[in-house]
Amino acid sequence: MRSILVTGGSRGIGRAVVRAFAEAGDRLAIHHRASADLAEALRADLPGSGHVVVSGDVSDPEAVRSFVDAAAEALGGLDVVVNNAAVFPRHPIMETSYEEWQAAWQHTLAVNLLGPANVAWCAARHLRRGGRIVNVSSRGAFRGEPEQPGYGASKAGLNALTQSLALALGPLGIAVTAVAPGFVETDMTNEHLKSPRGDEIRAQSPFNRVAQPEEIAAAVRYLASPEAEWASGTIVDLNGASYLR
Repeated sequence: MRSILVTGGSRGIGRAVVRAFAEAGDRLAIHHRASADLAEALRADLPGSGHVVVSGDVSDPEAVRSFVDAAAEALGGLDVVVNNAAVFPRHPIMETSYEEWQAAWQHTLAVNLLGPANVAWCAARHLRRGGRIVNVSSRGAFRGEPEQPGYGASKAGLNALTQSLALALGPLGIAVTAVAPGFVETDMTNEHLKSPRGDEIRAQSPFNRVAQPEEIAAAVRYLASPEAEWASGTIVDLNGASYLR
């Protein structure tokens, strides 16, 4: 039985990740920012016992320290951390005021890049040898995101952070990896998938669909496994051949 913290664990990909680990017999710390009801309902519905809910704004360094420490204390240390929490605000360069542009970039980088960096710093003080950090990146880090440029840039930075931490933490027996999904059917993408662009988005993959959260969770679970140490530094594309590099 391992002790696992998942940020943004109350919905979407994070929720599927939480459930996948719980079904494998692990104990979870489900992090949320403002979804206490969803997080508590998920905790109550998970198999096993000893699961906890922690909360805090990933963009706030002190909140990060607080919820990571709380998770480690409640679970008796940490074996796996999944950096999943993210935002996806629209701010195309020619349609956004300069003030809105600044605000969108600052918020996106604070949540999507600085947040995971701070979670990793705090978690590294608790992770045991054999520990794992799995970061949830995006296809957008490679192909670009013209309407959400801060998102694409933040995920590219997260990939670089993943590889830097793989080198830094490897001597401690901690492997660091990332998954880079394309579109996944979640709350965050529903407005796009249900819009007139939905068919076009699905057609980006030769399978003519988008991913289910459980497919991403399966890859996260493998990368967090004891068998995946040699994958450290890897960024796994999970986009149904919708973007090849």
